[in-house]
Amino acid sequence: MKKEDRKAKELLRKYLRWPLAAALLALAAGALSLCGGRQAEIGAALVTLLSALLCLRLYFSQRKNIEKAMVNYGISMDELQKRLSEDLDVPYALADQGGNFLWQNRAMRALLKEQHCASKSVSDLFPEMSLTDLAKIGESADYHLALGNLEFRIRFTRTGEAENRVFAVVLYDETEIRRLQEEADRRRLTAGLVYIDNYEEAMESVDEVRRSLLMAMIERKIVRYFDTMDAIAKKLEKDKYFFVVERQHMEAMQQNHFDILEQVKTVNIGNEMRVTLSIGVGDNGSTYAECYEFARQAIDLALSRGGDQAVVKDHENISYYGGKSNSTEKSTRVKARVKAQAFRELIENRDQLFIMGHKIADIDSVGAAVGIWRIAQAMNKKAHIVLSRANSSVKPILDRLRGGEYPEDMFLDEEQALKLFDDTCVVVVVDTNRPAIVEAPKLLEAARTVVVLDHHRQSQDSIRGAALSYIETYASSACELVSEIVQYIPDGVKLRAAEADAMYAGIVIDTHNFVNQTGVRTFEAAAFLRRNGADVTRVRKMFREKIEDYRAKAEAVHNAEIYRGAFAISECPSEGLDSPTIVGAQAANDLLDIVGIKASIVITQYNGRLYLSARSIDEVNVQVMMEKLGGGGHRTVSGAQLEGVTPEEARNRIKAVLDEMIEKGEIA
Repeated sequence: MKKEDRKAKELLRKYLRWPLAAALLALAAGALSLCGGRQAEIGAALVTLLSALLCLRLYFSQRKNIEKAMVNYGISMDELQKRLSEDLDVPYALADQGGNFLWQNRAMRALLKEQHCASKSVSDLFPEMSLTDLAKIGESADYHLALGNLEFRIRFTRTGEAENRVFAVVLYDETEIRRLQEEADRRRLTAGLVYIDNYEEAMESVDEVRRSLLMAMIERKIVRYFDTMDAIAKKLEKDKYFFVVERQHMEAMQQNHFDILEQVKTVNIGNEMRVTLSIGVGDNGSTYAECYEFARQAIDLALSRGGDQAVVKDHENISYYGGKSNSTEKSTRVKARVKAQAFRELIENRDQLFIMGHKIADIDSVGAAVGIWRIAQAMNKKAHIVLSRANSSVKPILDRLRGGEYPEDMFLDEEQALKLFDDTCVVVVVDTNRPAIVEAPKLLEAARTVVVLDHHRQSQDSIRGAALSYIETYASSACELVSEIVQYIPDGVKLRAAEADAMYAGIVIDTHNFVNQTGVRTFEAAAFLRRNGADVTRVRKMFREKIEDYRAKAEAVHNAEIYRGAFAISECPSEGLDSPTIVGAQAANDLLDIVGIKASIVITQYNGRLYLSARSIDEVNVQVMMEKLGGGGHRTVSGAQLEGVTPEEARNRIKAVLDEMIEKGEIA
């Protein structure tokens, strides 16, 4: 200890002893005063005077020495603190309100020298930190910033008044912690499921003696793929696998767009049908059980979108990969029968149904709704079709269904439906699975029991929590699905001619006269409707075009731009047309008849919005294309809506999406 420090301590001890002496004198004066008499009073007064003189002497003679000792002690402590700050292993600095360094300790100077920095301010050292950020700091704030190859948590502590503000800047090196966190994140396990989409159909396409060989080759492809990633793959059933893989390998699979989807298609021992896979991966779950649940949800979504794709799901996001093949039509109708019986059981104890399709309903939406309405009537249930607005192509069907032998409340708008709705009602949604585009969104929100019947691929924003969901992407139309359900409802349902015409028309329109997305079951559904009174001639007359529509469609085809030699992009005029969006969709269909066109996109401006109609035959998944523009639909038939953009800007967006898909290999 320094001599000055010892002297200061001795003075402080003396200073603390003097009040004790004064206290003793005060006690003596009090004792004398209790004795009584004049002599005692004089003695008490003298003792009190002596105590006062002692205090005055202490104040005047020792005050300066005490103050000097205290100042010297404070200076020594400040020097100690400064020395400790200078020798601190953590980089430390003081900066003014402009971020300029006022002082740096030895560790900070060494760090700057090591990083070859001659920074004189915080913003020079960390360009991400601006004066605005410094001004927003309250008492203190932490930032995570990088310097060279090092990563720091930087704490700014504010001191001083506003005009003389000073920041204490402390840098905590988190490089090793971050490295360990990243390593742990890369090695975190994710769960996944692999399903063979068309196992039964592929097996049936080869001789019985070669089936085991085909299965062995498929399994070899799958096992080898996961072996290269040190993953655990376990066969659950003949066509289902479970796997666990480190996240770093899962990221590699994503970067390669899950190339196992393409590898397995190369397996060919004479099988007429190529094998396709669906993959669901659950990532970023708080537990392994939650990762598995995410994987299960992802595989369900992959299957509902038609298979031949991988879906990765975590807490926030869903990513899609693949989806280049057409959905495989199931030859068995077991699922349709099971869904029909489940639907019957669901509505047996309900008194009222509300049926709706998508906004600006087309004939497929109306036809499917009419089929469900007839089922309800056959079961003696009250039913209403919610229809506020439909395009002009539906008018001939609606004219036949309104009035006459049909009740007046068969069709209601959203407001009328809400007045009749209660918690015991069932809402049936047809021809869409997205809540944002249903005919009556408020009705859907209010419903406790929802049934979804659709043929479009599911997207991330599909209807959740449905009591019954029947979504088959291989189906040509919603009318095809409903016609199968009608056949399997017990007690039989007899369609009237107008209803059969409506459903038959829905199939005709969505298949473009049985050309697109048509399978064996499509023709079987059409045959069933024909047996119930559907008339081909009546339906054809219903959909004859007006001359204005024909001219607009011809103009759209005439003005089409062929982008990159394979994609037709055009704009359909809407002036003077009753249903310009329908005409635009028809123009997109016609553009596919041009040699070399892989996909067509037609832009139609209507009611302040741009409606995009995208079509393809088999080479391009236009659903993925439209999802990138905020829409969706089917693999070969899809669409989107844009607001606040011009047709030229829409063209540029479409071209940018096409360029991106080609670059990523999503389009050959």
